[in-house]
Amino acid sequence: MTSPTTNPSPDADRAAYVPSGTQHVLTHGDQIAVVAAVGASLRVYRDGDRDVVLPFEEHQIAPAYSGAVLAPWPNRLGNGSYAFAGERYEVPLNEQDRQTALHGLLPYTAFEPLAGAPREAGTLTLTATVVPTPGYPWPVRVDVTYALSDEGLEVTTVATNLGDRTAPFGLGFHPWLSPGDAHVDECTLQLDAQRHVTVDARLLPTGDEALTGPFDLREPTVLKGIALDDAWLQPTRDDAGRTWARLGAPDGRTVAMWADEAFDAWQVCTGNGIPGIMRRGVAVEPMTCIADAFRTGDLLVELAPGATHESHWGLRLE
Repeated sequence: MTSPTTNPSPDADRAAYVPSGTQHVLTHGDQIAVVAAVGASLRVYRDGDRDVVLPFEEHQIAPAYSGAVLAPWPNRLGNGSYAFAGERYEVPLNEQDRQTALHGLLPYTAFEPLAGAPREAGTLTLTATVVPTPGYPWPVRVDVTYALSDEGLEVTTVATNLGDRTAPFGLGFHPWLSPGDAHVDECTLQLDAQRHVTVDARLLPTGDEALTGPFDLREPTVLKGIALDDAWLQPTRDDAGRTWARLGAPDGRTVAMWADEAFDAWQVCTGNGIPGIMRRGVAVEPMTCIADAFRTGDLLVELAPGATHESHWGLRLE
């Protein structure tokens, strides 16, 4: 007679389950980063006793896409409908009030450690493949490497088209930069970009314009009274090809963020009216393209079969 099989109780399953997924801890000196498997999200990044990004709890669903990988498109896709290579596709809407599909298909996907990738105290590579669906029938694998060093945190992304047809692709990231113990109204923001994107009532692009008023962030600008959910184009770059954004706080510390030449746009959101954020931090998002690129084709990456797209961005506390 065989003994009965013992199954874990539902209560035990619930106690063990974490909505943000497996937690991966990276350390380097006084720096610590915690990357959650769901969305390959940067859940915690701290230098000493100072948060660099707004943290969220393991048991939370990431508020407002905190720290998530945005792929195969960042930002909004109007009506969830687009045409590519002569075919029309529709993806589900997840922003009902604006009738848009927001931030791609991977923010709530659990990434796994990449087999064979180096795993050291300060380095981690996670991977996920976009599952082909009627709305996006291309299998695109996205490998994301987080690495801590004396220079801060660097994030490398390699997207590979595993299919036999060219795929439309865009990429972004969604960290909420932390003002430390201060309020966003007490902080300054500086952004290396030369054009501001104009939008309609659904926050879909209508064009771009010269920088004026609160949209001119080329010099550090106090954020009190400024509400942003806006994009910028024509990033200016340093000698290394990097474009920068800097959130300055009253404690004298600055969260400095950079992006390489793969990223042609920035998005900034001050979190007004967003549950879980409410101007406690500022989302500064490097993007390869702005909203609606699947419909307009503007800055859209076209990944040929077997082709890869590589990008780099980083954060540090100054």
